[in-house]
Amino acid sequence: MHESPELQQGEGTRSVWAPVPQYRDERWLEAYSFHVSADGQMQPVPFPSDALVGAGIPRHARQLHTLAHGEVVCAVTISGSTQHVYTGGKGCVKVWDVGQPGAKMPVAQLDCLNRDNYIRSCKLLPDGRSLIVGGEASTLSIWDLAAPTPRIKAELTSSAPACYALAVSPDAKVCFSCCSDGNIVVWDLQNQTMVRQFQGHTDGASCIDISDYGTRLWTGGLDNTVRCWDLREGRQLQQHDFSSQIFSLGHCPNQDWLAVGMESSSVELLHVRKPEKYQLHLHESCVLSLKFASCGRWFVSTGKDNLLNAWRTPYGASIFQSKESSSVLSCDISGNNKYIVTGSGDKKATVYEVVY
Repeated sequence: MHESPELQQGEGTRSVWAPVPQYRDERWLEAYSFHVSADGQMQPVPFPSDALVGAGIPRHARQLHTLAHGEVVCAVTISGSTQHVYTGGKGCVKVWDVGQPGAKMPVAQLDCLNRDNYIRSCKLLPDGRSLIVGGEASTLSIWDLAAPTPRIKAELTSSAPACYALAVSPDAKVCFSCCSDGNIVVWDLQNQTMVRQFQGHTDGASCIDISDYGTRLWTGGLDNTVRCWDLREGRQLQQHDFSSQIFSLGHCPNQDWLAVGMESSSVELLHVRKPEKYQLHLHESCVLSLKFASCGRWFVSTGKDNLLNAWRTPYGASIFQSKESSSVLSCDISGNNKYIVTGSGDKKATVYEVVY
């Protein structure tokens, strides 16, 4: 049972920063975004006048398609062409053609795991011709999507009982899997071999992203830490400690900000080269997924509170919110920043058109 955020103690919860009206001005009462300086001083953020306007900043998102997967959708991804959406649920990934209007039926089903085991992550290779799938099993499957009927072309097996998250290097040569035992396994996709394990997380590694042109890896864990790894030297560079489990993270594609989604309901944006951060409080429960737009100017987060939130990078002005019918477990943004896809506890995925 998840406590309501108001009752929790610890970093990133509302109780800690509850405004005390006699000491603080009106800004504290309405504020949901706070700047935290190197010495820990916390102040409400006065948003700049162009926070919600300008090139590349959405106005809202319009619901376009509902994809009735039939099981809880723990993983979603949209193709580079925006023609296909992949939804991962119990045992299988379903493929949907969203390029045409009208009611949606899956065009293919990829049976990846035992029927009772959930898919937790699916990632397309950059050329869109292969899909890597991981979940509640020790084996990852790589699917050939270019074949007349999608088929498994390789399997990668580790010692961990489950994979919680996946990432693929920009050159498509390497895949990273976040394991339930806390290890990060590095796979050579050409030879289908394990080439390295990053060890450090003391509980499951839950989320992952790549930065600096594929040279750094960021991982979040159920051990309340975020870690940065140097892929060339094979060592840990940074560790950030929190008082909440980390459920999601993303590195801004073109700025030095890392967004982190907490079990405690807050989103934090850490500057990765200096001790500065923003703390954002609009979710009312766990922040389950997070994704930056490729332009880097905005990102979305989703939560157990049924919300899809879009935020301005880095200071977190709220661009729009969409309330779904159940927990929003997963999300993706198309490479052209025109579509958002979410996966729901309501056994469906939703495709939104981003309106500028």
